[in-house]
Amino acid sequence: MTIAHARPVDLAAIRAQVDLALEQFWQAKSGSDSELRLPEEVTATLHAFLFAGGKRIRPLLCVLGWLAADGDPEVPSPVVRTAASLEMFHASVLIHDDIIDASETRRDHPTVHRALAVRHRERPDPDRFGSSAAIILGDLAMVWSAELLHTARLSAAQLTSALTVIDAMRADVMYGQYLDLLTTAYPTSDLDRALEIIRFKTVSYTCERPLHLGAALADARPDVRAALSAYARPLGEAFQLRDDLLGVYGDPIETGKSNLEDLREGKHTALVALALQHASTAETTQLRTLLGNPELDADQAATCREILTGTAEPRVEEMIRTRWQQAMLALDHAPFPASVVEALRDVAAAAVARSR
Repeated sequence: MTIAHARPVDLAAIRAQVDLALEQFWQAKSGSDSELRLPEEVTATLHAFLFAGGKRIRPLLCVLGWLAADGDPEVPSPVVRTAASLEMFHASVLIHDDIIDASETRRDHPTVHRALAVRHRERPDPDRFGSSAAIILGDLAMVWSAELLHTARLSAAQLTSALTVIDAMRADVMYGQYLDLLTTAYPTSDLDRALEIIRFKTVSYTCERPLHLGAALADARPDVRAALSAYARPLGEAFQLRDDLLGVYGDPIETGKSNLEDLREGKHTALVALALQHASTAETTQLRTLLGNPELDADQAATCREILTGTAEPRVEEMIRTRWQQAMLALDHAPFPASVVEALRDVAAAAVARSR
């Protein structure tokens, strides 16, 4: 049964608080008083990436985890700063992920490795330089994520609890990334493997661990943590299933990234696994020929989409609906303040129905 709570949760205000924490941290690192005195292009590139329009879903869920455990409605600075550390870690993961995927754009801007290659186009090896420099910047964002956490002024008990969750989250996403790398260019009909990648890359990293992190800071009861998981697990799957559809069908103007890259790489997604389960022999042959072709053109991509639509896309949409319903059902019985339940419903609706 939900707990009464007078004031609605202001998600926009939480995002603004997180952004302010990130901005203040960046200013401390880039100002003239900074101990490191980093090159301007380092701090400017990371700042541009951080503020290029991310959804801030992980920090939001971290704060909602705090509030779900009946934490102080006036979210204290240490909790906000901890939530902001998740966004900095996310920046690190995305920078590295874009190098692995050879992505050209992210959030309608050049990816970090491409931006750095263009900035240093006078070099004899601008592309290699861009990738190498972006690896370093991604590493720096990971270091800064840890610094944000360790300077958040958490109590000793809070920090210990937080590190337990964060260490597990970091390991989960790296394992998920490795599974994704192993299966890329070798898509199969193995739906279980596609869902396993989702569980590590998205369920844990995007939804469950951020909620548990906030809850840990509020010393949540076991029933609160269990209810957060009951909500987060189906939502995380629905979120990634939607992302997989957008990777193939999304409008680049809205998503800010190409709708050819997943097809050219041959990403092993639930969409592709279901297509290979239900396609005809001729369609299977076409998919296996086209998926993973780095030179895939628009006409060939259209052929892939036609097969995927006829064999798998409606099934993935049904999977999304089913998981969204499971998340909503979990909230019906969650021991959270009513305002937090409503905020979690809003987050789920935005995650499932999004077009970017």
